[in-house]
Amino acid sequence: MLTQWLTPQHIRVVEQVSDWQEAVRLSAEPLLAAGAISPAYLDAIFTSHAELGPYYVLAPGLAMPHARPEQGARKNGLSLLHVKNGVNFQADENDPVYVVIMLCAVSGDDHIQMITALADVFSDESRLQQLLSASTLSAIEAVIENK
Repeated sequence: MLTQWLTPQHIRVVEQVSDWQEAVRLSAEPLLAAGAISPAYLDAIFTSHAELGPYYVLAPGLAMPHARPEQGARKNGLSLLHVKNGVNFQADENDPVYVVIMLCAVSGDDHIQMITALADVFSDESRLQQLLSASTLSAIEAVIENK
């Protein structure tokens, strides 16, 4: 299921970013280009971060920024940004973040299906570590495809 959303066009590897905002923007670019989200979706993520902090930094090295469907999700989508040097999200023990997965879903049910598919990777410590340390597109694809 992940392979249908995380296509090579939706995966990007960069050496470094200037800050967490740039990481979120870069992770959103494939979804914006595909029309899966509107710019308002990105604004909603930044507003929530200002109000709640980095609630979407789920584990050491892993962030999954997202907003509510009505905040600019136009169709279901995922994108992945790998930052080789990591980036600080002010998430205490979960910093630095190496993998930023942006999720957008048009309904709660779709959101749950996408989270469930991602949980297969996140709950497998070996796969999660492989994802966090993967520094090439082919290595990331291998983790997603569970090869």
